[in-house]
Amino acid sequence: MFWLLAILAYLLGSLSFAILLSRMSGLADPRASGSGNPGATNMLRVAGKRLAILTLIGDLFKGLLPIMVAAHLGYGLQQQAWLGLAAVVGHLYPLYFRFRGGKGVATAAGMLLGLYPPAALLALCTWLLTFVLTRTSSLAALTAAPLTLPLLAWQQPAALLPMCVLSGLIVWRHRSNLRDLWAGRERHF
Repeated sequence: MFWLLAILAYLLGSLSFAILLSRMSGLADPRASGSGNPGATNMLRVAGKRLAILTLIGDLFKGLLPIMVAAHLGYGLQQQAWLGLAAVVGHLYPLYFRFRGGKGVATAAGMLLGLYPPAALLALCTWLLTFVLTRTSSLAALTAAPLTLPLLAWQQPAALLPMCVLSGLIVWRHRSNLRDLWAGRERHF
């Protein structure tokens, strides 16, 4: 049953709310404009606040739902974390959209919210503080995800390995942003 849930979590994660909402609104594919990322930040740039908020909510839900289902079925925290990670991988490499997905930050936040809400709160506060100081969404995401790891190691060590993999994936998906940050070319709000 666990592997079936992992496949379903991946398929759920493969739903790109940015792309679907853009299509339903008669807008161009968000991967073709702005940063080229089908996520809430780029939706804010190319489609406005309303669609950005809906994208954020949808992407959060994709990470949260597998955790809630797994918890309801009695799976342990580590198994819940692996199922949440499957949803994030679906967001990063969506089956339905030629494996061209987003950066996984909102879906990871939903996963973290389901696993251990204090870590999600830490990530949110870190993201907000970094964003307010730098006006750079990518830097905020790159700071927030790894900063939760010490807290998880201390309070929820069963979730640490999947969350380390998740942090590595988020850094990997932001590698072009890292190059732009080093070169001083990264987009700011």
